[in-house]
Amino acid sequence: MRNETDVVVIGAGQAGLSAAYHLRRTGFRNLTGFVVLDHGKRAGGAWQYRWPSLRLGKAHAIHDLPGMALGPADRNRPASDVVSEYFARYERTFDLPVLRPVDVLSVRDEGERLLVESATDAWAARAVINATGTWDRPFWPHYPGQETFGGRQLHTADFQSAEEFRGQHVVVVGGGASGVQLLLEIAEVASGTTWVTRREPEWFDSDFTPEHGRESVAKVDRRVREGLPPESVVSVTGLALTPEVKRGIEAGILDRKPMFSHLTEHGVVWADGTEQHADVILWATGFRAALDHLAPLHLRAPGGGIRMDGTRVVAEPRLQLVGYGPSASTIGANRAGRAAVNEVRKVLDSGAKRLR
Repeated sequence: MRNETDVVVIGAGQAGLSAAYHLRRTGFRNLTGFVVLDHGKRAGGAWQYRWPSLRLGKAHAIHDLPGMALGPADRNRPASDVVSEYFARYERTFDLPVLRPVDVLSVRDEGERLLVESATDAWAARAVINATGTWDRPFWPHYPGQETFGGRQLHTADFQSAEEFRGQHVVVVGGGASGVQLLLEIAEVASGTTWVTRREPEWFDSDFTPEHGRESVAKVDRRVREGLPPESVVSVTGLALTPEVKRGIEAGILDRKPMFSHLTEHGVVWADGTEQHADVILWATGFRAALDHLAPLHLRAPGGGIRMDGTRVVAEPRLQLVGYGPSASTIGANRAGRAAVNEVRKVLDSGAKRLR
């Protein structure tokens, strides 16, 4: 079935809901004015998939969506449940036209409109706000011998509980915040752990100030303006030395080792021949932007990324990317939602003037 609407928002996570809120605020009507397509089975964006043991009190700061605060919440409850309930309440409160589950397969240029296609339906839109995040594209690096390893390999996207690894030796690969958090959790029940990263971790032992935040965002923004792939958050912010992390360092759990050269059936081996037995390898190696559905638009710059000007895609001004590059954080996603709607209004206004 083909539908026509002014704006399609793809994704109903933090960035997508922020964009939908501002579309509603500026007068767009449900379905004919805008629609939100979300492939999740319930509200919550990527938060609904977080591991059950991630309690709200241990999660990174959850920034309020525009117009409605999260409010008091039990910090001992799973963050996935708390955020999913909050997002669902938000959708109801502002009567946002979220359709789910809808898997967007492609976005194509159809002349005057962009055609957003799923397996059963299509939406012809005058503008598209893409807010698909990264959760659907876990990054698995390849190392020699990986296919010969006889133990279990999983990505953080597959993690459920540290109890799965009780009595086993676990190698955690990756220097991001999730890797650190899971390593500390696993170390409580594992027979042993090994932490491996490509680069030395950079710790910061001070409050994350607004100035620090702006500087980090600016670094990522410069890359996407040049058409380069955005860097990971940790590469520009560093890792926070929380009391829990300090205890992990003192206990020798966060004793980082350089990247191994290859894997064997029984473990991992470094270039000097040192070998570590492993029962499990947890690849805490991050995610990439889930943008495969945009491939028909041919947006990639020679540098491998998508050249951006704020939220606007330079090669296709009718398309806005939120939750990408400098707006990949939750607070950045909020701001990007508003900025994207401002850009959309410019696009629609200029189109209306051409028709007059």
